[in-house]
Amino acid sequence: MKFALRVLAVVVILFIAAGLVFYFNPLWVADQQVRLQLWRAGVQSKYVDIGGYRIHYFEALPAQGTAGTPLLLVHGLGARGEDWSAMIPALAAKGFHVYAPDLLGYGRSPRPDVSYSIAMQETVVVQFMQAVHLARADVGGWSMGGWVSMKLALDHPEMVDRLVVYDSAGIYFPATFGAELFVPIDAAGVQKLMSILSPHPRALPEFVKKAVLRKFGQNGWVIGRSLAAMLTGRDLLDFRLHAMRPPTLIVWGAQDELIPLQAGKKIHELIPHSVLNVVEGCGHLAPLECSKPVVEGTVDFLRAEPPMQGGERVFSGRMLAP
Repeated sequence: MKFALRVLAVVVILFIAAGLVFYFNPLWVADQQVRLQLWRAGVQSKYVDIGGYRIHYFEALPAQGTAGTPLLLVHGLGARGEDWSAMIPALAAKGFHVYAPDLLGYGRSPRPDVSYSIAMQETVVVQFMQAVHLARADVGGWSMGGWVSMKLALDHPEMVDRLVVYDSAGIYFPATFGAELFVPIDAAGVQKLMSILSPHPRALPEFVKKAVLRKFGQNGWVIGRSLAAMLTGRDLLDFRLHAMRPPTLIVWGAQDELIPLQAGKKIHELIPHSVLNVVEGCGHLAPLECSKPVVEGTVDFLRAEPPMQGGERVFSGRMLAP
């Protein structure tokens, strides 16, 4: 009886300790869960030295460790490689050798005192590809990462086989929000950001909102500097997209309130040979929240022979991973 009581006491203590860890560090706990899921799916967490910086990235090989088709995924503003967690294993299962780096200033990569411009992040991606010996690859970019990826395809078409952009920035559109949206300073600001990113925002507990605000307090300066560089307009691509050479797929959440579908249609118009996939019921987080139709459309495009040319398809979005 005494032994059973001791075991029960230990279990209770561990349960309380776990609860306290989650209460005070909910984002850290959530990160560990995502990383565990990726690890169980065979996704490796790695680092590579480029330009004097130790850049973190995820790498996933197809089943049986076959070579696969190289596919580089570039995340968006304030994001990191983990944001591709719903797509990396699914794409690897379809025969792709997936790389998902944390851009400089984001995720587990360093945060030096630099400009964080689109041009600078493009250089980071070029150097990353060189460091992991990727002479060419299919490239996918989400939001700010789509801007970086389109610029890469324009400046270095020899490095990009096919291009996919998801709810991408990179051209001018009239914004209905200010830069402060991306670095909230109170709980209301966090909820507003969530509501704009997703048509189905989750109601976050107050202790989670506080953790989010602490994180923005630590890393928000990188987001602010990235935004400042983007708002100069120096790297906008409106007058360059007509020269895009790689086959291009544009994927957009129909309910995106951050970068509206009209911007996706404009990119589609500016890249004459591009294909547009519209995912109904999804917003700016379509690659995460509606990954099943997003993966389906991406794989169809990347595997098509000859490459798809022009046209628009509509997918029914489901808030489920593949």
